[in-house]
Amino acid sequence: MIRPRPSLYSRIILVIAVIFGAGSVVLGTAAWFYARVAADDAYDRLLVGAALQIAESIFVQEGTVSVDPPFSAFETLSLSADDRIFYKVAAPRGVVLTGYDDLTPARPFAETRTPVISDGEYRGFPVRVATVGRLVSDLPTPGWAQVVVAQTRQARTGLARDLTLKALLLVFAMTSLAFMAVLFAVRRALAPLTRVERELRSRDPKDLTPLSLEIPREIQTLVSTINRFMDRLSGRIALMQRFIADAAHQIRTPLAGLASQVDLLTGESRPERREQQLSRVRERTAELGRLTNQLLNHAMIIHRAEVAEFDTVDLVALARQALISAVPLSLDRDVDISFDDPQEPVLIKGDAVSLREALSNLIHNALKHGAETRLDVRVLADGDAAVVEVVDDGPGIPVSEWQRVREPFHTKSASGSGLGLSIAGDVVRAHGGELRFRERSDDGFAVIMRIRRHHEPPVPIDGGDAS
Repeated sequence: MIRPRPSLYSRIILVIAVIFGAGSVVLGTAAWFYARVAADDAYDRLLVGAALQIAESIFVQEGTVSVDPPFSAFETLSLSADDRIFYKVAAPRGVVLTGYDDLTPARPFAETRTPVISDGEYRGFPVRVATVGRLVSDLPTPGWAQVVVAQTRQARTGLARDLTLKALLLVFAMTSLAFMAVLFAVRRALAPLTRVERELRSRDPKDLTPLSLEIPREIQTLVSTINRFMDRLSGRIALMQRFIADAAHQIRTPLAGLASQVDLLTGESRPERREQQLSRVRERTAELGRLTNQLLNHAMIIHRAEVAEFDTVDLVALARQALISAVPLSLDRDVDISFDDPQEPVLIKGDAVSLREALSNLIHNALKHGAETRLDVRVLADGDAAVVEVVDDGPGIPVSEWQRVREPFHTKSASGSGLGLSIAGDVVRAHGGELRFRERSDDGFAVIMRIRRHHEPPVPIDGGDAS
């Protein structure tokens, strides 16, 4: 039972949606990172500017270091009402001239005019700290004064949040447009599959002709596979219909004859006539049994031709077993039977069951309709081919009939079904070989199976009945 699965369209859209979602998360994270960098860069410029202005206001008066921070240094930093500003100015000897005594830079002070920017925490607030040095040379002992200015991060965070939100709005708008375009493109791309589905749904179940549609090459393999499947199915149905028709035609006559013999037997009172009628009933029953077996074997061969897996088999052992199974057919008359085989196995790739059935039919035909006093079965290797010859001293088959006797139900014998050579021919063709005949000569008439050899160790062969 086939369980319903999500449609191909839904699965593609789901995958693309997941990819777009993951991409949006990555872009959003990157936007937040770069927004924070941009906000820090903008506010760091103001913070450093304020620290430099304060450093420029340091002076020496009567040997004492003093500072007069300008108002403009804090004016730009106070644009954000939510932020707090902390500062400290220390003389070269570490004496705090003004500001918060406990405000210290997050990084060690460097004796240089280059500003040092760092993150820190002051009085429970996360802050951004700028540290600037000022060389005071008017003292008896010159040294570096230090200016530390810290600002809380509310304004920076707000700016980063605003930049991120605008970036996310842009990403969302572009992703939405791209997703809508993908929806349209996927639906258009899957339209040929919809046409194939519509074509198959609208067809009559009996219509197994190939699909004829304009399709892209991406699904050419799919449609070709469907066409090959329908072609094989059409062939199998044709074979089945032919088999049913042939079986019905072939069985109808012996059944009618058997029924008439039973009717005659029922109304017969004389013992000698009754015994004759019973003999005829037995003959009719045996013929019907043989015909039924061959019909079933023919159906089996047709089926196995496409589904059976080939193994390495020894044709010598296979032919020997087929001959041993057929010997009882000659017990009611004097027939010399011989089997000629090479010293080494003759290996082929094939289906042991169907090959044994083909050999059994050839030997059965030779014993039943050909051999008068002699039957030879020969197995030999001829180059890359394995050959089996079934030779008898009977009259043989005229050259003009060689093609027709390969067809099912073609026979000149009243007691034959005409399936033996047809079965053998089908088996040989399925193995990539050919079924041949050799005209009557001093050696006799020969039916020859020729199949390509295979050089590998043989697998054990089941000695059971193949029928």
